[in-house]
Amino acid sequence: MKEQNTRLGITLMVCTTLVFAIQDGFSRHLAGEYNVMMVIMLRYWFFAGFVAAMGARQAGGLRAAAATKQPVLQAFRGLLLVAEICVMVAGFVALGLVESHAIFAAYPLIIAALSGPILGERVGWRRWAAIGVGFVGVLIILQPGRTVFQPAAIIPLIAAIMFALYGLLTRFAARKDDAATSFFWTGMSGFVGITLVGIWFWEPMAGPDWGWMIALMISGALGHWTLIRCYEVSEASAVQPFAYLQLVFASTIGLVVFGESLQANVAIGAAIVIAAGLFTLWRSRQSA
Repeated sequence: MKEQNTRLGITLMVCTTLVFAIQDGFSRHLAGEYNVMMVIMLRYWFFAGFVAAMGARQAGGLRAAAATKQPVLQAFRGLLLVAEICVMVAGFVALGLVESHAIFAAYPLIIAALSGPILGERVGWRRWAAIGVGFVGVLIILQPGRTVFQPAAIIPLIAAIMFALYGLLTRFAARKDDAATSFFWTGMSGFVGITLVGIWFWEPMAGPDWGWMIALMISGALGHWTLIRCYEVSEASAVQPFAYLQLVFASTIGLVVFGESLQANVAIGAAIVIAAGLFTLWRSRQSA
């Protein structure tokens, strides 16, 4: 067993959230100029190469990385994740980084709510209360009863539900497959799925935008590498609370780079959602 280094793990998680926030900025720019499917397809081409390289380095090589007793589940996970990414990036374009991430921050609460019926885990009344409070925060962000409800706000909420389901299926798959196998199938099935769809939406890309696309590809691989290293050196429960920093970093990029605004209801609602999410993480750790 490798020695745990929580301080290094936290540093790597902070770096991961920063890289992923920057990646979201690249995605928002490119998807505003080109079809979302094409942008994600190109991103996944590079990601698939990264996944293959990581798999080849494992003991037994690619054959061992691809070996699974549940190929349908693993393939569905990968397809679900790439579909969620497409939905979320569409949300960036329609709603902006600030509000999209504020709503998406509810996904840990959705995982907690669904972990009982899907995984058979026990969810006590304290966590149910936190889940309820968190969704009050989401309603504060959405403001469904004030003036005209913005339909685009549903997009990141759908993405949050999809990502929560992906997270639960990942935990379910972990009962029979190791992390390397799940990571391999995530990249490869997503690569196949988005290529079959995205190739029909190909558009010529301007020279300067290829630079942004390359930056998007590299940031995606770098973010996954730092995340893998993070979980190698520390326990997930110790570093997971710092994953919320992606909301802070992405919102800062939205405000500074894209000229978005931070409404009071979004700030208040996001704070409630994060507080509720941190409480559910704490209760999960206490129960464990």
